[in-house]
Amino acid sequence: MGALPQVSGATLCKMLVNLGYSVVSQKGSHIKLKLICKKGTHIIIIPNHKTIAKGTLNDILTKVCLWVDKSKDELIEFLR
Repeated sequence: MGALPQVSGATLCKMLVNLGYSVVSQKGSHIKLKLICKKGTHIIIIPNHKTIAKGTLNDILTKVCLWVDKSKDELIEFLR
C-alpha cells in the first residue's frame, strides 16, 4: 500500500461523489454520504476538516474499498 496523502474533507468528498456516492446531509463539520449499489446501501461520515488525520483517512478508505470494488491503492491514486 502506498503512503496516505494529506487531503481535506472536501477533496475526499469529491472523490467519493465521483465513485457514485451522493451527499445526504451536513451537520456542523461532518458530511454524510450515501452509496446505493447492488451490495446494498452504504452510509459514511466524512469530517470536513482542512486535513483529515491519517488514521481516519485509512479507516474511511478501508470501508469504501469494500463497497466500490476498488483496492485501497486505487483509491489512494484517485486522491493524488
